[in-house]
Amino acid sequence: MENKVFHILLAEHSELLRKVLKDRLDMEKDFKVSTVVDGLELQSYMQEKMCDLIIAEELLPFKSAFELLKLANDKQIPMIIISDADLEEKILEAFSLGAADFIDKPFSPNEMVARAKNVFRKQSQSA
Repeated sequence: MENKVFHILLAEHSELLRKVLKDRLDMEKDFKVSTVVDGLELQSYMQEKMCDLIIAEELLPFKSAFELLKLANDKQIPMIIISDADLEEKILEAFSLGAADFIDKPFSPNEMVARAKNVFRKQSQSA
């Protein structure tokens, strides 16, 4: 990737998964990671601050990631949805609402890094 630091906002209510993902993403020199724990914090952060990518658990407390996809799309911030509902209709709904990617739990933190890099790669190719 180019010499840019990409700001990733991670929205995950599970403290353990949030810490594991943040620690792994922070290992990448091109990534700076901030975290929130619920949909209201995510919504507030999206309105107040700019980030380059949102990685959000589907079923966040107070507001789901699906409810916030429109705001992310309006602000042109790609979103990767994390879900433990391995259902085709959820995946199709996420993409129809504009998700950049969808990943089922369980997954490897290394896979999340690869998916984030892929989103940034696609962005730079379309720019």
